[in-house]
Amino acid sequence: MAGQDGVIALRDVPAALGLLTRLPVSVDGDWATARGARSAWAYPLAGLAVGACLVLVVTAASWLGLPAGLSAALALGAGTVMTGALHEDGLADSVDGLWGGWTQARRLEIMKDSRIGTYGVLALIFVVLASWLAVAELVQAAPLWALVALPVASRAVMPALMRLPPARPGGVSATVGQPPVAAVWMAAALGAGALLPLGWDGLAAGIVILAVALGIRSLALRKIGGQTGDILGAAQQLTQLAGWLTLVALA
Repeated sequence: MAGQDGVIALRDVPAALGLLTRLPVSVDGDWATARGARSAWAYPLAGLAVGACLVLVVTAASWLGLPAGLSAALALGAGTVMTGALHEDGLADSVDGLWGGWTQARRLEIMKDSRIGTYGVLALIFVVLASWLAVAELVQAAPLWALVALPVASRAVMPALMRLPPARPGGVSATVGQPPVAAVWMAAALGAGALLPLGWDGLAAGIVILAVALGIRSLALRKIGGQTGDILGAAQQLTQLAGWLTLVALA
């Protein structure tokens, strides 16, 4: 559909790429602002771009004769540069706030603070290290499509979590709004479609991703009463890792 009120608009794709990556795409700012959360259906397509980057780097590294571990490290590093560590930042802030504060107000205050604490540092170390080991294993034991499918599927859960009430009434999430149900289902379809080529292993990864996303949803509601951009970033990182670990376990 061409109008701003349609479920799908092609201009949502560059808007999603401009928001979730550092790719030099041309974004109509007025359009993106007016669309708000309705463009969230395209978030998995930003994951497609990230996944393609991972595969490109792994392929080039393998062609140069580099070992799987180094290929995985270079690929993940390139992916982080491509996204500007957006989701990693959300993970660190979320863990700092959810585990570092005793009240909802204090947790949100910690999450808004640009400084990183011990919980956030340890979370980043764990997730980055586990992702590196998982990708190194998948490079040798699974189709390279696994490096694309999980960046797509992990971003497919973000629109569903955006349906939660914003934890900060005046925050960015409140300004962007909630995506329509149709956008949530479209994103979910893109995520499921990315996992489909992996067969039964992809189905298992999808189930694990759903379980982790539901766990994050429950935790966010209980700890801060809703969602923030940091929670969305944490969800992307943790569901992606959970999917990769599932594929490693089944390889």
